[in-house]
Amino acid sequence: MKELELKKLYEETDNSTVDYFMSKINSNAKINIDYENYLNDIEWIDIVELTLPYIDNILRSPNRFIVNEEEIVKIELARKITVDSIKHLSKHTNLIQEVDKNDDVRPSRILNVYKEESFDTYENKLIYTLIQNLKMFCAKKRKLVEENLKKDMRDEKKLTYIATSKMKNKDVAINMAISTALNMPENEKQRQRNSIISRIDKIEKKINELTFTDVYKELDKMNIRLIRPPIKKTNLILKNVNFQYATKLWDYIQDHLDNPEGPTAEHREYIDEGIIKQVADETFFMDYLAINTLNKEKNESDDQKMTKEEIVEYLLERLISMNADLTVEQIKELIGDKFEQIKYKKAATLQEIQAIFKKAMDEYMQKLA
Repeated sequence: MKELELKKLYEETDNSTVDYFMSKINSNAKINIDYENYLNDIEWIDIVELTLPYIDNILRSPNRFIVNEEEIVKIELARKITVDSIKHLSKHTNLIQEVDKNDDVRPSRILNVYKEESFDTYENKLIYTLIQNLKMFCAKKRKLVEENLKKDMRDEKKLTYIATSKMKNKDVAINMAISTALNMPENEKQRQRNSIISRIDKIEKKINELTFTDVYKELDKMNIRLIRPPIKKTNLILKNVNFQYATKLWDYIQDHLDNPEGPTAEHREYIDEGIIKQVADETFFMDYLAINTLNKEKNESDDQKMTKEEIVEYLLERLISMNADLTVEQIKELIGDKFEQIKYKKAATLQEIQAIFKKAMDEYMQKLA
C-alpha cells in the first residue's frame, strides 16, 4: 500500500509545532442533517419474528387444568359410579327407586362425576389477547409501511468548517464545506422494499396459523374476556422462557400500538463540539502542512520549527494552565532542575556515541592491517 504523503509530512514535523498550532486554533464546525429513511423502520419486524416461535411453543403445549363436572342423570346414562356418587345418594334418598329383598338399592337417578381438561387459564388468555393485539398492530404497521414505501428517501449531511490559527509570523485560515447525499439506485430501493413486504407477509401468515391451534379455537369459541394490563406475574409467566419473550412483545406492542412510528427521520442543525470538530481541527493542520510545502526550501526550517522565544512562551503557557498557583521561584526551580537533567543526559549520550564510533574505527583499522 502506498504511504500517504500527509503521513510523511506529519511524522517529519516537531511535536512542539503541532502543539503550538493546535493551541492557537479558533474554529467553528456547523452540522446540517436532513435524514429520512423508511427502510430502517424494521425494528418491530425483527421483534415479532424473534417472538413468534416462542408463542407457537406455548400454544403447542398449552397450560391446562382439570375440571370436575357434576350432573344428576338417569341411572342408565351414568358413565361411572364413584364414591362421590354413593355419598350423594346416601344423602338424597329421594333418588332411590326401590330396595329389593336382598337389600340391593336401585336408584332412579344418580350423581355423575366426570373430569374434563380446560384451557381457560390466565396464561392462555394472555396469549390469546396477545395474538389479538398483534393482529391489530401488524395491520397498522403494514398500512404505514406501504404509505412510506411511496416516499423518497433522504440522507443529506453537511459540515461547514471555519477556523483560524497562527504559526510564527503567519496567520492561517480555512473555510471549508463538505456534504454527502444518498444516491441509491432505484433497483436497489425496490429490492429492499420487496424484502420488507415479504417479511410482513410471512409474519401475518404465521399469526394466522396460530389461530388454528386447539387452545386458540377453544378460547375463541368461549368468547373469553381479553386480558388488560398490567400483566399478573404468575410463576409460569416469570420462569418460563416462552412467556418471558411473549411478555416482552406484549410490552412493546403496548408502547407502540397507539402511536406507531413512521420512517426513521432526523432534521437538525447544530454546532459540534465533539469528535467531528476535533477531526476537522486536525485536518486543518494537515492542510497547512501541505500548502506550506509550496515555498519550503531544504535548508530552511522557519515554518516547521518555532523560535526559542516561541517555545519558551508556549511551554510556560502550558505549565501555568496546568497549575496557576505556581510562583516565579517555583517555575525557575522546576526549569533549573530539568535543565541540569537534560544537559547531563545529552552529554552522556554524546560520550556513548563517541565511544561506539571509536571502537568501530579501531576494529576497522585492525582489519586493514
